[in-house]
Amino acid sequence: MTENPFFAPSALPYRLPPFAEIREEHYAPAFERGMAEQLAEVEAIAGSADPPTFDNTVAALERSGQLLYRVSTVFFNQASSDTGPGLQAIQKDVTPRLAQHSDAIHLDARLFSRIKAISPDGLDAERKLLLERYVTDFVRAGAELAPEDQERLRGLNEELSGLSTQFEQNLLADTNASAIVVEDVAELDGLSEDDIRGAAETAKARGLDGKYVLTLVLPTGQPVLTELTSRGLRERIHKASAGRGLRDNSPLVVRMARLRAERAALLGYGSHAEYVVADQTAPGTEAVTEMLAKLTPAAVANAHKEAEALRETAGFDIAAWDWSFYAEKVREARYSIDSRQMRPYFELNRVLWDGVFHAAGRLYGIGFTERTDLVGYHPDVRVFEVSDEDGSPLGLFLGDFYARASKRGGAWMNSLVKQSELEGTRPVVVNNLNIVKPPAGEPTLMTFDQVNTMFHEFGHALHGLFSAVQFPRFSGTAVPRDFVEYPSQVNEMWGVWPEVLANYARHHETGEPMPQDLVDRMLESQKFNQGFATVEYLAATLLDWAWHTVDADGSDPQEFEARALRDANVDLPLVPPRYRSTYFAHIWSGGYSAGYYSYIWSEVLDADTVEWFKENGGLTRENGDTFRRELLSKGGSVEAMTTFRAFRGRDPRIEPLLERRGLL
Repeated sequence: MTENPFFAPSALPYRLPPFAEIREEHYAPAFERGMAEQLAEVEAIAGSADPPTFDNTVAALERSGQLLYRVSTVFFNQASSDTGPGLQAIQKDVTPRLAQHSDAIHLDARLFSRIKAISPDGLDAERKLLLERYVTDFVRAGAELAPEDQERLRGLNEELSGLSTQFEQNLLADTNASAIVVEDVAELDGLSEDDIRGAAETAKARGLDGKYVLTLVLPTGQPVLTELTSRGLRERIHKASAGRGLRDNSPLVVRMARLRAERAALLGYGSHAEYVVADQTAPGTEAVTEMLAKLTPAAVANAHKEAEALRETAGFDIAAWDWSFYAEKVREARYSIDSRQMRPYFELNRVLWDGVFHAAGRLYGIGFTERTDLVGYHPDVRVFEVSDEDGSPLGLFLGDFYARASKRGGAWMNSLVKQSELEGTRPVVVNNLNIVKPPAGEPTLMTFDQVNTMFHEFGHALHGLFSAVQFPRFSGTAVPRDFVEYPSQVNEMWGVWPEVLANYARHHETGEPMPQDLVDRMLESQKFNQGFATVEYLAATLLDWAWHTVDADGSDPQEFEARALRDANVDLPLVPPRYRSTYFAHIWSGGYSAGYYSYIWSEVLDADTVEWFKENGGLTRENGDTFRRELLSKGGSVEAMTTFRAFRGRDPRIEPLLERRGLL
């Protein structure tokens, strides 16, 4: 196949993948050739008769596999954002083979010998760190194991990659199948007319004319539970959400936990969690365990207090599916605020241009131009060119904001092209959200949680766009997992910064700003329900931790889950984990295994950084330039906590986080 668009670098601006030319049949041949080309490149490096140097070994490895990188980034982005049976079949076939491919490189004794033989003397700081990282990567991949152990490791990696793909595909299918079909519109009492029309459109797209379909989002808690007055329908929705994956994913999670534990033991670690944390900013599993234990009692106590207030308002013993509904009633009573009052002020385009982009422009001096001449991978995808203050090109930002049956749940950022001085490339990044698309011609009105998510994911995008490193290994968000959420969480602060909020929170029909008293009440209510929010997060985190520190072999996943939550003192029937085991995509198919703690770990840094911005004048170019220069631009080219200390001038303090979450 000579016309395969992956076979040569893209000729489009910023090497944007040529999505208009890419077809499903291009992927398999591109993977085949990509893996073959990289193995040939690696063979040339490993088999070289020349003495090993940084340039002929480490830099050469950094340059290798460019075709494989091009096809992998596009394929796995589409497999998450717009999949189908053909793509899923390719994914099932290729993921175990990619695991084999990675092992073939990392377990090449000749290659590892060359890397270890390179002296760091005379290398600049980034090259020296890259050399150290390569040694660490190879060791963690099993390069120092005996041959028979390496063979077992290959088998473990191959099986785990296949199981992870199966988990992801099972979850997408079950989430779509678990959507709630409503026959009588009266059951939808409490939803806005826009939401009801959206549910009708979803039903029509599924061939259910005259009915209404409520699709599920990834977490346990479903946003519609806040508004639906029908308790029976709320119960149906909650049980459908919490029951996802029980049949098909239950055996997979037990198997994956066992295989990860075996792999960790093979590599000399006491648990998978110990293996993961050894390569993070946390000093060890004890530090993570200690932090979680420190946060749990106060959070649980707060949740119990909140539950009492909800019971009093409801007048009966509420269940898990009642919490959001009655929490909204209490919020309305305490703060005279209704979430439906706010949505007309959060229209997607205005939030994007006058909120997210405006804040980035004020803080960093960057500008945005929508490039309608450039095509995304789906008709809903929008492409924006990003320029620096002096007009020089910075990169491309792709926004894919709408939910669809072919997209996995949640929100995330991907890099399609990494910034790298070595390869002369500028970044191309994409943000995915899952906002229900309204009927044609209708405005997209967002909840404040969705607004917050848009600011959060754009924080990841900025981390990628501002990257200024030599080597692709360090580009953008290539930092430890328990550090990667930190910049994105900091960017959330601008969504409620007065100047920014006043700029975008305008009524979609009249253009009138959100009344100041509504703004004040909205901001005052942000600390409300923090007991629930913290406990549901901690329950998921502690569940992840248990799967990867406790022997789960032979366990029934539901029994294991119940025991883990009970042992951690977060088994509150009214506050189920944000994710239960069988739909916890972060840890089984999303790279966060034994790492879901990273959100709260990063929030320590985030809350401390928000305090710094407030102490230093807030939304100013000087502050933005400092954050960009000392931290965002560094990617992984400097040790993560070194960048934090360079920015903050000291180690982080936990008190700002405790205050934010009402845990003092």
